[in-house]
This record gives sequence, structure tokens and C-alpha cells, in this order.
Amino acid sequence: MRHIRGTALTAAALLTLLGGAAFTAPAAQAAAPFPSIGWQQRNCDYDGNGFDDVLIGAPGATVSGATGAGYVTVQYSSSSGLSTTKKSVLHQNTSGVPGGTEAGDGFGRAVASGDLDNDGYDDAIVGVPGEDLAGLSNAGGATVFWGSPTGLHGSDSTWLENPGQLRAGANFGRAIEAGRYFAPDPADPDANPRDSVAVLENDALLFFTAPPGAAAQQLKPTDQGGQAPDATPLETGFALRSLSRGNYNEDAWADLAISGVTTGDEPGIGATQVLHGAPGAGAMEDGGAFEGGPAVVSSDFNQDGQDDLAIGDTGVGSPVGGSVSVYLGQGDLSGLGSTPAQRWTQDSPGIPGAAEAGDRWGAEMSSGDTDGDGLPDLAVGAPGEDIGSVSNAGAVWALRGAPGGLTATGARGFDQNHPDIPGGAETSDRWGEQVRLVDANKDGLFGLLAAAPGENTNDGVAWVLPASSSGLVAKGTWTYDGARLGAPAANAQFGAAIDE
Repeated sequence: MRHIRGTALTAAALLTLLGGAAFTAPAAQAAAPFPSIGWQQRNCDYDGNGFDDVLIGAPGATVSGATGAGYVTVQYSSSSGLSTTKKSVLHQNTSGVPGGTEAGDGFGRAVASGDLDNDGYDDAIVGVPGEDLAGLSNAGGATVFWGSPTGLHGSDSTWLENPGQLRAGANFGRAIEAGRYFAPDPADPDANPRDSVAVLENDALLFFTAPPGAAAQQLKPTDQGGQAPDATPLETGFALRSLSRGNYNEDAWADLAISGVTTGDEPGIGATQVLHGAPGAGAMEDGGAFEGGPAVVSSDFNQDGQDDLAIGDTGVGSPVGGSVSVYLGQGDLSGLGSTPAQRWTQDSPGIPGAAEAGDRWGAEMSSGDTDGDGLPDLAVGAPGEDIGSVSNAGAVWALRGAPGGLTATGARGFDQNHPDIPGGAETSDRWGEQVRLVDANKDGLFGLLAAAPGENTNDGVAWVLPASSSGLVAKGTWTYDGARLGAPAANAQFGAAIDE
């Protein structure tokens, strides 16, 4: 076990780092089992046609002459699959979007989706962590685009920021996740069911929802949230990096995994905190702290009807090259087990390749059913993987699902030097820095989106790998970038964020 100044990274300690005094310990209660909400229930259908759409960020793009202003693209899917013609390109100079493009805003550095107004159309939330506000550099913000029969538009978009304490360098919007973590009105939990937004700053977690009596699109901060204090019992800080939502404890509320790395005297150690949802935001409960981070993804890997949590550990003290640990739900209200049921590395039997320092295996993950057997598989990105003598070219692996959880049987690895994958491995492409498994045509097979934000000297490109009854295959892979979607391409870092 890794330690920080001789003190184990416990749930209580990490909650303290999150300002956790408001979070309560789990209480005994009875509840009917609630199904998993991981890969089986995506929330990215912005035009309501029943097909999953794709939201991609290009935070480095120059827009209206502003370097690094950034944009996002939306690709709308249909029975024909993922389209590059039916799409939207959105940024802060899009008509109706709050603010305006400025150098270094990083619009699209983080993206997420959820039905925030419960109208049947999913909404998109876009992080702008480099936004300057009130003269404060990189205070950060986020924009909500509301779904409609014609998709996403700027005309009715909504701005979010930290209303209580704007701070220089806070980077509000660096990570975002939406879920039904609590009821807008705790006194009437069944009224106005809708998703809420969880937003990370560097050291704070904030929630936004439409309160009782407010218009559905008037998102307000809740009383619950946390900011890391200047000093903690661990004598270190904690940099928050990623979020994932699932249902780990079989109640009626989504739970939230918050992952990051330590700062201060012993920086870079990965750790993850889970918060259990509750009828009210202030009643969210401690779901435990877990070693590893800063990547997390939720899915029901062992098919017991309850979500599990995969943690990608690429921090200081992680296994050489990185690892993925799977913590299973216990089938009751207690949530995730305290020790991993599985731990994978590139040196695990059956996994192609070998673990090497700097691979960052597990830096990015996505779950979906790539072979149509009804079991969730796991895509694992290693953007630091060297391909031959080419450093940081990047690669992606697919672990197959099995009745008891993930298996290495049939595991496959892919990189740009595969003869059926367009392009070639180049230094610092970072292929696999973002991955997403998506069933765009609703045929039950989840294909792979693998992005290389460093491709073509940071222009960024996305690859689409098909799925088959035997899993992901390289044959038939195709690519696209911002230019193909009618957006700026130069130094765009297209694919630096893809909604899970």
C-alpha cells in the first residue's frame, strides 16, 4: 500500500481534501435494488432520435484569430452510424453562446452529457477551464447546450461558473459529469427527476441543478460542494482530475467517483474518492477512498446488475507502465469492495505487449460491448506507449467481458503501425489519449473511437475502429479531423476530450 507521510490515504482523509465535513457516513437503510447506469445507459442523444451522438473537444484550436480558444463538435448518429455530415461546430463566438473567444480559453477541454431538464433530449456541458473572469486568469467556466429535435445550438445556451469564490487558476470546468446524484427538492424526491451537473476545479467539487420553482434551464449551485483547505491532515494537497458516475450501492441515486493526484511534498500519487448519491445533496455519503488514479470509468463488469469501478493508475508509485484495477459492487447498499477484484497491467498473462516506464497504460478507458455478447468490454488507452523506437506514439487495448468480469482471453492491442489502421506511429501522437466505445447505429456492437490529440503536430485526429462478433477489428478503420467537420484544424488538439 502506498502512503503519504506515513498516513494511509483513507476515505476520511480524502473527504477532508474535498471539504468533506458536509458528507455523512453511510447509514443503514433499506431500498429496492436499482439497476446499473454505466455503459448500458448512455446519455448523449442530443436530437432525441434514439441513437448515440458523439461530442468531441478541440481545446487548442484558433477561433476568430484567438489561439487556443477551442471548440467542440457534435456528430449526430442514425441507423447508418456515425456521420461527419450531420454535425454541429460550437464555440464562444457561436451566436447566443455566452462570452466570446479569447486566447487560451480551452473551450472543450472537458465535455459531458445528461438530461438536465428532463425533456427527453440530452444536453451537453462543455468545460472552459482557461476562461478569464473578473480579471482573474484561468478562473474557468462551463457552457450548457440544451438538446432539441434539431440537436444542439448556441441560442439557448447557459453559462456556469463558481458564484461563491472566483479564483485565479481555479480552472473551473476541468472535468464534468452529469447524473441523478440527488433530488432537486429533497422534500419531494420523486418530483422533477433530472440530472445534475458535477464540476471540478483544481481543488473543489461543485454541483449544479435546477432548484424547485425555477425554470428547468436555470441551473443553480447547490449548498453541497467542497474546496480543499490550505492545510490537511496529510500535509499535502490534492489535484482533482476526473469524474465518473455509476450506481455502486443499489439505491435509487447515481454515485460519483472523483479521481486525481496528490500535490505538495509528495506529489503525483493517484487516489479516488466515491460519493454515494442521496435524496438531498447535503446527505451524499462517503463511499470510500481507493488507491489509484487519475482515470476512472464505471460499468457492470461482472453483470450482477450493479455498477463496478475501474481505476486507471498512472501516478507515482503505480505499477511500471500503469495499471487498471476493478472494484466490484457488493450487491447491497455498502457500495464498492475495499480491495480490487482484478488488477491488470501489460504484464498480465494474455495482454499483448510488455509494461514499460512511461507507457501510461490506463490513462484513459471506456466500456461497451464490442462483440454483441451482452457483456461489457474495456478499452484501455496508453498514450505514452512507444511503438518500436517511436516514443509516446500511443496504443489502445481491448479487454473482453466474461460472466465473472473482464478476461484477457481474446484481448487485442492496436496502434498506428497496424497495416489496416491508417497513418503511422509518430513521436508524441499520443494515440489513445482519449478512447470511447460507441454503438452509433444501435446494432449492439460498440466500435472504438481512438483519438490522437498530438497527431500532425497537435492538430489531432480521431480513428474509428469497427466492431464485430469477435470484438474490435482494424480492417475498415477510418479517420477524420476538425477540418472534415468544417472546423479549424491547425493545432486544434482535436480529440483531447470525448464524452464517455
